Amino acid sequence: MLKRKFGVLTSLALGLSALAPVAMPCASDTAFAEDGPPAPPKIDSSVQITPAKDVYPDIALAKTQVEEAFATAARTKRKVLIDFGGNWCPDCRMLAGLFNQPEVAQWLESQFVVVPVNVGRIDKNLDIAQQFGVTIHEVPTVLIVTPGRKLLNADGANTLGNARAMSSQSVLDLLDKWNRRG
Repeated sequence: MLKRKFGVLTSLALGLSALAPVAMPCASDTAFAEDGPPAPPKIDSSVQITPAKDVYPDIALAKTQVEEAFATAARTKRKVLIDFGGNWCPDCRMLAGLFNQPEVAQWLESQFVVVPVNVGRIDKNLDIAQQFGVTIHEVPTVLIVTPGRKLLNADGANTLGNARAMSSQSVLDLLDKWNRRG
C-alpha cells in the first residue's frame, strides 16, 4: 500500500494497492524559477491520472492534523496546503490521484505541508475554512496558507471544484501561481 507523508502528521493510507501502476512521462528534473520557489513538474497531457481512494481521514482528526501541519510548516518554512474534500467526491479523488504522481508528490512535499480535511457531505469541518474567510460550497476546495496563517488564494479557493475538467498541468500551474504569492 502506497502511503503519503504529511510532514510529522500520521501517514495516511491511500488504498492504492489495488490500482494498476500508471507510467508518468514527466521531465526528469523539476524546473527552478530564477526568482522564487521551484516550478512544478511538467506533465505529459497523454498521462491518465487514476483517481485515488480513501484520501480523506476520519472527520474527527481534522483540527489536530491542521494544527500539526502549521507547526511543521513553521519549522520547515513551507506553506500549508489544506485540501478539503470527501472520499465520495470524484473531483477530490482525481486531485488526490494527481498529487500521488511521484514527481508531483515530490514537488508538493518540497513546497507544502499537505493536509487533507474530510468535510463529510460538505457538512463537517467547514469551520476550519471559515477561519480563513472561505465558505465551502463545493469540493475539492484548496487553501494555500502561510505558516503565519495568511491565505494566499482567497480569490480561487473553490476553483478546483471541477478538477476532473482541468488538465493536470493547469492544476499544478494554479497551485504554483498561488504558492508564489507568499
